[in-house]
Amino acid sequence: MARALLSRLFALGFWGFASMAQAATLDGLAVRVTNTSEPVLCAEKDNVAINFASPAVRSFRIEAVHPAYIGSLRQDRWEPDWTACEDISEETSTKPHPVMHTLYEDDRIRITGLTFSEFWRPSNATVTIADKVSRDIHLLQLLKKHGGKAEEVIALYPGDGYWRIKPLPPKHLEWTAYGSSFIVGPVEFDQRPVANLQDVAFDPRAMRFTLTLAKGGKAHVTVTDLDEERMTLDVAFDQAIAGAPFATLRSMYVTEFNADVARIAVREEKARSWREEMIMNFRDATATDAWMGRLVPSRHNTSAPDMMFNRFRAEPAPSR
Repeated sequence: MARALLSRLFALGFWGFASMAQAATLDGLAVRVTNTSEPVLCAEKDNVAINFASPAVRSFRIEAVHPAYIGSLRQDRWEPDWTACEDISEETSTKPHPVMHTLYEDDRIRITGLTFSEFWRPSNATVTIADKVSRDIHLLQLLKKHGGKAEEVIALYPGDGYWRIKPLPPKHLEWTAYGSSFIVGPVEFDQRPVANLQDVAFDPRAMRFTLTLAKGGKAHVTVTDLDEERMTLDVAFDQAIAGAPFATLRSMYVTEFNADVARIAVREEKARSWREEMIMNFRDATATDAWMGRLVPSRHNTSAPDMMFNRFRAEPAPSR
């Protein structure tokens, strides 16, 4: 019976990935995709790093899509797993409750800002909404009002440029977990990959974030689709990024059954099929599309979404 269930899950995974693969851009720019991940035993460390680089890219798309097995998921798991975590623990990671501020609210969305007692690195990044500038916002949350509730769907840390996104939960689940993070560049290194931001502005009407980059230039991140299957962000730079990745996916992998991302599939330039590998075995590729996710349920953040990066273009995305 267990073998039959596993076969069914792999079948679900195949068809779920196939539906993602149909979104291949076919005519997109091919960018350099590299893997700088490191093996770990601790499930609470982001050890996966998939980098995207091209001196020509001015726009691209990021999608978060529920995993293929979401329809069969009845029990979620999101509790931290401190097994084999030598230098961090629940005690060292527990912080005082943050101060929460409502920065904006209308009949569609709510934007909240959280201020922690401390952040892991100093930052002077500001948050601007409707011409109001806020300081010391360590976590910015976007909540979508849906079905009588406000569902958190975006978490952004202005101090290091990390994003997490997810679709609205499917009807049979009250809530779903975040999983992988990503950075919109230029990606630099300060103990770990980061993006140095000067300001994060949000336009509620356009559903657009504008990142003022510390090294100059801006990145515009627009929510173009959000429903119970996926969230889509269109990213546009006012100038291309050379000499550093323009985006990086961060995640966690210990084993396939204890991971936020376990596999990667890339559509390489002019290839007639996708190349699929376990995430830790992948080295690099020149690709127009990249999918990173899971085909079987994990014991860690089971409901967290798969991630897709594609539609790489040398010109800015058209305005909505």
